[in-house]
Amino acid sequence: MVHLTGDEKSAVAALWSKVNVDEVGGEALGRLLVVYPWTQRFFESFGDLSSAAAVMGNPKVKAHGKKVLGAFSDGLTHLDNLKGTFAQLSELHCDKLHVDPENFRVCKKVPEGLQIGSTCAFYRENVGNKSKRTVQSING
Repeated sequence: MVHLTGDEKSAVAALWSKVNVDEVGGEALGRLLVVYPWTQRFFESFGDLSSAAAVMGNPKVKAHGKKVLGAFSDGLTHLDNLKGTFAQLSELHCDKLHVDPENFRVCKKVPEGLQIGSTCAFYRENVGNKSKRTVQSING
C-alpha cells in the first residue's frame, strides 16, 4: 500500500475539487459504453443503448456515472483506508455482478480522454512533477 504525504493528499484533493462529478461521471460512463460496447451487458436495464447518441443521452447512464464518481469522491476523503472504503463495492462487482477485472482497467482509460475544464492546466500549474508518485499510486 502506498502512503501519501499530507502535501500529496492536498494535491489530490485540490485536483479533484476541479472535477464536475455530475457532468463528468455521465460523460465518462457514456464513453465507456460507446467505446467498449461489451460493457453494455452490465447495463441492460438502462434501456436504449443502441447508438452513441442513445447512450450519451440516456438519463440512467448519466445518473449511474454520477454515482460512480461520487463513490470515487468518497474514497478520496479516506485516502488512508481505500481498501476498506471500497470493500463493499468490490464485493458487489466481483462476487454478485461478476464484472471482469479487466473492465476496471478499461475504466481508468476513459477519463484520460475527457476534457475536464481547466483540470489539466490546474495540475500543471499547481501540482506538476512533485505528485508523480501520487498519480502513479492512483493508477496502480
